[in-house]
Amino acid sequence: MTTAPAGAPQRRDISPGPADRPAPPGRRPMTASRRANRAGLAFVSPTFIVVLVVVILPILWTVLLAFQNAKLVDIQGMGLFGNWSLDNFAQVFDSAGFWSSLTTTLVYTAGATLGSVVLGLVAALALRKPFRGRGLLRAAMLLPYVAPVVAVAFVWEVALSPQYGVVNDWGRRLFGWDDPVAFLSTREYEVHLLGLHFDIPLALLTVIAFECWRYFPFAFLFILARLQAVPDGLEEAALVDGATITQRFRHILLPQLMPVIALLCVLRFILTFNKFDDVYLLTGGGAGTDVAAVRVYDFLTARYDVGAAAAQALVLAVSLMILLGLYFKFFGNKVQEES
Repeated sequence: MTTAPAGAPQRRDISPGPADRPAPPGRRPMTASRRANRAGLAFVSPTFIVVLVVVILPILWTVLLAFQNAKLVDIQGMGLFGNWSLDNFAQVFDSAGFWSSLTTTLVYTAGATLGSVVLGLVAALALRKPFRGRGLLRAAMLLPYVAPVVAVAFVWEVALSPQYGVVNDWGRRLFGWDDPVAFLSTREYEVHLLGLHFDIPLALLTVIAFECWRYFPFAFLFILARLQAVPDGLEEAALVDGATITQRFRHILLPQLMPVIALLCVLRFILTFNKFDDVYLLTGGGAGTDVAAVRVYDFLTARYDVGAAAAQALVLAVSLMILLGLYFKFFGNKVQEES
C-alpha cells in the first residue's frame, strides 16, 4: 500500500456517477413528468382492475348471454361465443305483460322519485332553522335510509296487514272503515269521493309510498347541505323588502336549490328504475307491481332462462339510457343555466 508524499496534491476520482452517466441507447431519460405518469398509473391500476372485474366483465357477459340460447343447466358448459340469435328479445317483447310491466316501472319510478325529493325538500326546510332538539330530529330522519330493507319491509307488512295491522285498526276507529283494506295485495281499489267512483292501483301506490318514505333522507341530506350554504343576507334583504314566505322560497331558495334537485332527480330515477328488493319484499311483484326488475328475476328463477333474463336486463338498461338522454336533451341546458 503506497501513500502520496506529504505536500503532494491529492488525486480526485472524477469518474461519472449514476446520475451523470448517459442513458443507454434507445431509452429516453426518466423525466419528472414520466415518473409522475408512472406513479399515477400505479395508483389507478387497482381501481381499474376492480372496476374491470366487478362491472365491465359482468356487463359484457350479460350482453353475450342476451344473444344466446342459454339455460341455467347449460351455463357451466357454455363458451364466450355461441349461436347468436334474437330469439331472447322476441321472447321478451312477445311475453304477456311486458309493455304493462314497462309502464308500471315508469309510473313507479316517477312517483317514487318525485315523492322522495319533495319529502326531502319539506324536511330540509322544516329543520333548517335552529331549535331545541334539532340535532336529534335530524338524526332520526336518517333512520328509514340506514335501516335494513328487510326489517323495514317487514314492519310495513305487519302494519298494513288486513288481519292484525295497526293501520286498519286506526282506519276503523277514526274513519269508520267497514272492511279491512289489503294494501299490499289489492290491485284496484274503488274510491268514492264527491259522488265520483273511480279505481286506484292501491298496491302500486303503497309501494311508491314505501319508496318515498325510505329514500327521502337521501334527498334531505343533499338539500339541507345546500340550504346551509345559502347566504343569510339574501333572505334578510327580501324580508326587508316585504317578500312573503312563498315569494322568498320561489325567488331566492328555489333557484339556489335547482341544481341539487336536478341531480337528485337523476340519481333517484336511475336507482329506482332498477329497484328490485323493495318491491319483491313487499308484494313479490304481484297485484299490479310487476316492475321490470322483478320480471328479470322471474325469467331467471321461474323459467331458468338465463338468456331471456339477460335480454330483459339489456332492454331495461337501454330504456333507461333513452329516458336519461331525453332528460338531458330537454332539461339539461335549462338546469345548467339556472345553476
